[in-house]
Amino acid sequence: MSAVLNQGAEEHPAAFCYQVNGSCPRTVHPLGIRLAIYLAGAVGMLITVLGNLFVVFAVSYFKALHTPTNFLLLSLALADMFLGLLVLPLSTIRSVESCWFLGDFLCRLHTYLDTLFCLTSIFHLCFISIDRHCAICEPLIYPSKFTVRVAIRYILAGWGIPAAYTAFFLYTDVVENALSQWLEEMPCVGSCQLLFNKFWGWLNFPMFFFPCLIMISLYVKIFVVAIRQAQQINTLSKNLAGAAKRERKAAKTLGIAVGIYLLCWLPFTIDTLVDSLLNFVTPPLVFDIFIWFAYFNSACNPIIYVFSYRWFRKALKLCLSREVFSPRTPTIDLYQE
Repeated sequence: MSAVLNQGAEEHPAAFCYQVNGSCPRTVHPLGIRLAIYLAGAVGMLITVLGNLFVVFAVSYFKALHTPTNFLLLSLALADMFLGLLVLPLSTIRSVESCWFLGDFLCRLHTYLDTLFCLTSIFHLCFISIDRHCAICEPLIYPSKFTVRVAIRYILAGWGIPAAYTAFFLYTDVVENALSQWLEEMPCVGSCQLLFNKFWGWLNFPMFFFPCLIMISLYVKIFVVAIRQAQQINTLSKNLAGAAKRERKAAKTLGIAVGIYLLCWLPFTIDTLVDSLLNFVTPPLVFDIFIWFAYFNSACNPIIYVFSYRWFRKALKLCLSREVFSPRTPTIDLYQE
């Protein structure tokens, strides 16, 4: 997240962000490298925005996809899409220029949106894990227990809690006043470094750790139950067997999504915690790689769905053809084999 951006530079910086005392050092990259990074950032933004936009459109458009699980997927896709649309452009400029030239207001807003969308993603993945746990472990009561109304409550909590939490730390002076005795050094001019930069990673760690702990615990139980169900599959009727198989496939796919989330975010999270204790010794290039590796997760989920969900591939095929304009298309059963 941008609030914990390491503000160091190479050992011999080529310039400074501003021609004033206390300016941050600036690393000037050759023109070719700068253009290459801008191009890579633009491609990443395009994949993130378009991939998640399609998820939002597909779930909204096809009535067969109007299920509690898919509404959670839609909301998750919105968070990832907004990250690509509102956060990644400014993050690309910051990475290339190694300075923040957009002022304090945009710095704080960028940090807020960055943190909001990232925390919203992990909350949604946690709620989806709860949904899958109920579907696999309590299949008989799942339809009545996890309804669309319940999914909407989870969605509101998934956006509301991160929004309130982040706003409290970024737009009130409570934290700054409480930590002022430990934060005597002000950030250099040209950084997007908040006053409580050193503590930001530790403040956010519980918001990352506890949902991850819940997800891992639930998916361990899910896969134990799924293995047991697979052994009993021959005793079920054809319809029940097909439904159980579909639920296990969904749980497996979303388990992969959670695994990739952890893989993408753990390096950044661990480095943030350790780096704050060691007075930010991580080289800027390495820290930037960790940040973008975490951002990369937002582009992964639509790619996972393409390879895992038959209904997603059918929806994609329909949306890319003229059939999408047919009045009968929204009512097509995408789950039909």
